Amino acid sequence: MHLPLDRRTLLKASGVSLALPLLESMNPVLGAAAIEPPKRTVFICTTLGLYGPSLWPKTGGTNYETTEYLESVKDYRSDYTLFSGLQHEGQVGRAPHNNETTWLTSARGPGLGGFRNTISIDQYAAGKLGYVTRFPSISLGTNSTQSQSYTESGVMKPAESSAAKMFAKLFLQGKPKEVEKEKLRLDAGRSILDQLSSETKHVRRLASAEDNRQLDQYFGSLRVAEREIFEAQGWLDKPKPKVAAQQPTDVGNADYFGRTRLMFNLIPLIMQTDSSRVLSLMIQDHGAVPIIEGVTGQHHNLSHHGQDEAKIAQLRKVEAGLIQHFGKLLGQMKSKTESNGTLLDNTAILFGSNLGNANNHDPKYLPIFLAGGGYKHGQYVHREHGDTVPLCNMFVRLMSDAGIETESFGQSNGVFTW
Repeated sequence: MHLPLDRRTLLKASGVSLALPLLESMNPVLGAAAIEPPKRTVFICTTLGLYGPSLWPKTGGTNYETTEYLESVKDYRSDYTLFSGLQHEGQVGRAPHNNETTWLTSARGPGLGGFRNTISIDQYAAGKLGYVTRFPSISLGTNSTQSQSYTESGVMKPAESSAAKMFAKLFLQGKPKEVEKEKLRLDAGRSILDQLSSETKHVRRLASAEDNRQLDQYFGSLRVAEREIFEAQGWLDKPKPKVAAQQPTDVGNADYFGRTRLMFNLIPLIMQTDSSRVLSLMIQDHGAVPIIEGVTGQHHNLSHHGQDEAKIAQLRKVEAGLIQHFGKLLGQMKSKTESNGTLLDNTAILFGSNLGNANNHDPKYLPIFLAGGGYKHGQYVHREHGDTVPLCNMFVRLMSDAGIETESFGQSNGVFTW
């Protein structure tokens, strides 16, 4: 008689343990169809655009000719689709790079007077999914705690910029005292929220109508926080997944590719262990001259090349390397099998930028790759300038295909098809 394997079954020997991937034998009904792996969504933004002449093919369709940048991912041509003509409207803000904050929200007029950001698509998904995983969503950054993840109240969710710390949160089980300390911290958070909530009636009597409107938003955020604290407590006693990978060692800011690679390496581990099903990663200039042969300028300065051929040559080295690392991520995801295919088949990865032309801070005609997710790939979907589609239509499609019922989001005016 064959007994079904528990989902948390570990292989153990000499003090070493290794988590098993999702297996058909883990189905509680022997002989039943294979367990359907969950759908995941990953958003990756390189905030300084991609140099158009090295990226865009001259023609669209499945027979598009390769380009300098696409040559770096030629081995994965059938695993992604390149799109042009996607954008958000009204993205010129107070400062040239304010639209970094709205890539996942589409809120208009970033940074202008009275601006308030809206919920980002990753946080929208996290709110719908809840704590079905240890982390409803994960926000990563290669340079700082700045992220593109925003709550319903327009508050930024800080990114984790240390790959080593993120690995520890995901896979290293704390000591009993550390776990108990975390429980006490969460309990304290709940008691504070309860105390604050008990004062609401008194405050509301003294507040104006406009103040009460703001209080509605504020206390709404508190209720969300309280619910999240309660749900997070449920995961403290559950063992973290164990992986064969070693905890990474963080590298300095100047190692542009190194910091990006460390974050990319976390993504397959996060998705395969079902630690989260929603992830965003923000790739930024690291405030230093990157350690890349032939590059002597900072990425940000090179992106504003002013048609200087020497700067463009260096920019191409940076961006071609970044695209190459994106290809390596696809390779990692594709190499991990699941019951119905590969990890990449069940993970939609949207990779692109908030700038269509970084040289003049143009936030239109964005470069967008969509990889994996079970979609039919292998083409370049080309649109002429003036023929644009809301990027939010793509967001709606990704949510719907991930099983998150979504009729509209942000600036959407339909569901994206290609």
